[in-house]
Amino acid sequence: MRSREEVALVQTLANEGLNHCEITRQTGIPRSTVRQWLMGRTPDFDRTRRRSGRRNASGVPCPICADHPASLPRPAYPYLLGLYLGDGCLSAHPRGVYRLRVFCADRYPYLMDQCELAMAEVLPGRVGRVQQEGCTEVGSYSKHWPCLFPQHGPGRKHQRKIELVPWQQEIVDADPRPLLRGLIHSDGCRILNWVKGTPYPRYQFTNRSRDIRELFGRACDALGVEWRQSNRYSLSVARRGSVALLDEFVGPKR
Repeated sequence: MRSREEVALVQTLANEGLNHCEITRQTGIPRSTVRQWLMGRTPDFDRTRRRSGRRNASGVPCPICADHPASLPRPAYPYLLGLYLGDGCLSAHPRGVYRLRVFCADRYPYLMDQCELAMAEVLPGRVGRVQQEGCTEVGSYSKHWPCLFPQHGPGRKHQRKIELVPWQQEIVDADPRPLLRGLIHSDGCRILNWVKGTPYPRYQFTNRSRDIRELFGRACDALGVEWRQSNRYSLSVARRGSVALLDEFVGPKR
């Protein structure tokens, strides 16, 4: 069942000059449905709501609006939080709708799949991909993304305060691994240092936001992962035991 937000978005994109094919590519809504909506054949939402009693198109209320953040899926939510803090943003659209956008390098198709799965699990709905120059945008529309990511605000993340609200901190404290995995999959990497012909693996996390680097460091501390600051914007995990700890749950970035 489609939502009012999707109908409004299609109409907005059409007003911006996009044709049916372009709207379908951006939203994932079938072209035949787009055509019908733009011809005025939209769903009767009042009748649908009386029949089903659903609060939204997916039938799943926003956990934050319902005052039940503990119901957010684990590990999907903290993993998606890590991706959002690294390579994500929220874009405002008409009628209070937002698009969560996470930008993934094209050389990492596995990462795109993981991002898409997490996004759909956290806030059930249609998740789509849009090809950009050199990367792919994985995104989803909802009025409730700002509820789930209260770090959203004007300006770039490294130019404003970024901190977890209490319910987010509780989720991360319960298990910091998914957050670390998301941060590394977005702004981190596992590389080899060669010393006298011998390879030594290490992890590196780079982000211009001091607050986000501190979130990474505190999550490492909670797991006993030793790290150090290697340059102005980068943190490094190089000790063999700590690298092995991260290897247990981070997984390949591919």
